[in-house]
Amino acid sequence: MTRIGILYRPYVERAKLLAESIQAQFTSHGITSWLGSAWDEKDATQQLDGTDLVIGIGGDGSILHCARVTAPAGIPVLGVKLGQLGFITAVSDHEIEALVPSVIQGDGWIEERAMLQTTYGGETYLALNDAVVRCTAVRLVDVVLEIDEQRVTTYRADGIIVASATGSTGYSLAAGGPVLMPESTDIVVQPICSHLGLRHAIVLPAETMIALSVDGRDGVVLSIDGQIERSLQSTFRLTVTTSPHKARFLRLRPRTYFYASLHEKLGGTRT
Repeated sequence: MTRIGILYRPYVERAKLLAESIQAQFTSHGITSWLGSAWDEKDATQQLDGTDLVIGIGGDGSILHCARVTAPAGIPVLGVKLGQLGFITAVSDHEIEALVPSVIQGDGWIEERAMLQTTYGGETYLALNDAVVRCTAVRLVDVVLEIDEQRVTTYRADGIIVASATGSTGYSLAAGGPVLMPESTDIVVQPICSHLGLRHAIVLPAETMIALSVDGRDGVVLSIDGQIERSLQSTFRLTVTTSPHKARFLRLRPRTYFYASLHEKLGGTRT
């Protein structure tokens, strides 16, 4: 490796200090590195040229930013968690400095995760977790679901989640959806508190074309990874499918790490 990016969660002093400490370690080994805010995706994208690896410091939210930045360039991300709960982050802030030599030596393996792309109003949005259509008011919304141009059902619900395997352990899981293994390319369609229509999740194969539409309801928004939000017109149709880009993560733990992570985060005590 010759050039490494370090993106950290802004406004958290501990994250910035850790980023600077890691940068000093790389410098001592003759490796060029750069620092930036994980939340400033535009600035980070401009610094990617020639970068071999991006280290993301923060929670899963910061790693979502990192993934959207790096996926189009095929650059892997090593996620470092500052908090307790983290499905995407790989190592803790207490471990990373001791692991820097392993990173420099090229240890570990690359895990690829499917991403989603949502198209609406001529714009395309990249998501690692999910695309969510929901009403901003406390009321139900009618959402028509089409799969590969075939009308399937009309949900009367708080909203609809379209999630990747990564997103299956997030909002979709909280709404009652299934857990998919990280490297699965399947897509989950999960209603949120469905009153009418299908109540259970639908799991679809990769590259399925999913269309959602609402007719005659104001106050509906599209949320991408819970971080990018766009207001939808009263009559709209948007599509979601698998993105050609994949998020790539550097893993330093055994390939079975996810099963232990499930127990730790969902079935046992957090560490």
